[in-house]
Amino acid sequence: MNSKSQNEMPFTRRTMNGVKRLFVTAAPTIACTAAIIFMTPRAPAQSRQVPAPPQSKPILIHSAQVHPVSGPAIDGGWISFDGGKITGLGKGPPPAIPGAEVIDAGGLHVYPGLIAPDTQLGLHETGSLDETIDHTEQGEYKPEVRAIVAVNPDSELLPVTRSIGILTAATLPMGGTISGHGSIIRLDGWTWEELGIAREAALVVNWPRTEPISAPWMERGEGQQRIEIEAQVRKITEFFDDAQAYLRAKIYDHTIPSDLRYEGLRSALEGREPVFVRASSSGQIESAVAVLGERGMRVVILGGAEADRVIPLLKERDIPVILGGTHRLPPSRHDAYDRAFTIPARLHEAGVRFAIASGAETPHERHLNHNAATAAAYGLPRDVALRSVTLSAAEILGIDALLGSLDAGKAATLIVTTGDPLEITSDVLIAFIDGRRIDLGDRQKMLYAKYREKYRQLGKLQ
Repeated sequence: MNSKSQNEMPFTRRTMNGVKRLFVTAAPTIACTAAIIFMTPRAPAQSRQVPAPPQSKPILIHSAQVHPVSGPAIDGGWISFDGGKITGLGKGPPPAIPGAEVIDAGGLHVYPGLIAPDTQLGLHETGSLDETIDHTEQGEYKPEVRAIVAVNPDSELLPVTRSIGILTAATLPMGGTISGHGSIIRLDGWTWEELGIAREAALVVNWPRTEPISAPWMERGEGQQRIEIEAQVRKITEFFDDAQAYLRAKIYDHTIPSDLRYEGLRSALEGREPVFVRASSSGQIESAVAVLGERGMRVVILGGAEADRVIPLLKERDIPVILGGTHRLPPSRHDAYDRAFTIPARLHEAGVRFAIASGAETPHERHLNHNAATAAAYGLPRDVALRSVTLSAAEILGIDALLGSLDAGKAATLIVTTGDPLEITSDVLIAFIDGRRIDLGDRQKMLYAKYREKYRQLGKLQ
């Protein structure tokens, strides 16, 4: 290769967040410039919504049916908030608040914003485009990873999700055995720093399967599979053992070099941060509780398709469950068709703490409320179903002092609706995050308006 071709040779590089960028050494020729234009991938579409400014004056909503969730509904009630915090709520004539913006919500309802407790919002945009997927970092054990720093505040999926009333979400990393630290975000802001509510909300662990697979495609016998399963669980156990030994040694010997992976486990091993264990089968749940529970770690089960089969264990250890949705098939061919629909009711009857997630891919997080509604249709009390996507979710995520219900002193993160947000016929008309009125437009609404205009111009619509 001659020197000229070396100086003008373009090359690609994959960056830390997976985005391919094209670099050219020296000044590019016309041909090379053309190559840059045509070879560089198009940037994914970004949301055109403008984040709301901070609340500038008190706001009073009156003549509404106010649903605090933490208490009974208030018919003909009012709620006020200032500086992003709820300042009061009650029944009857509202108080006079100087300088307040007054909203007459006669015939409407006020609820706390819904909370999605298990998502990849901001980390996953388009499944077929690798450059928009940032929920998985390389490696098997990654406790030093924080999801929040990869969150895209301009994701088109944030406005889509909040249109249904979901204003807060836990966004969790994926991949490997230890995926890293999940974060809790508000669904409006200019940067990931502004979105962040809790930057390290939980350590996410993906528990290996504990039962051999019996299927025509499985080439390894049951014995070999059991050996592999035991090796995987032993490796997890040894990793946590090594981390505990490292942290104990650091107390007495400050010259020991810092290990970012073990430091990433510190808050979880010390019980200051919960461990979200992704486990579906009863065997996975029992194995995870045995390994992590004996270390005093605060375990929360993600998924929990067979959580109802280990209710005594969950109740004895007070282990919460974030159910991976109700709109799914039964875990086994021998299960009843409505098994997934009725698990929330069985957990509630047994006194096990739980929240409901959508269990769907990121573009479909907007169906969270309908998953809770299905649980209500199959035996879960209606108020508990609403609580499972508001206050119960906040309690399990550790943010109930701030969010999840309408109480004085909590964040003014709430929605004004035409009816019960669990009903598919209800619309969210107004939303506030920390007292800031949020733009409820989204890409789907924009396309709907665009093509209605098309048919108006064609004379097919009035």
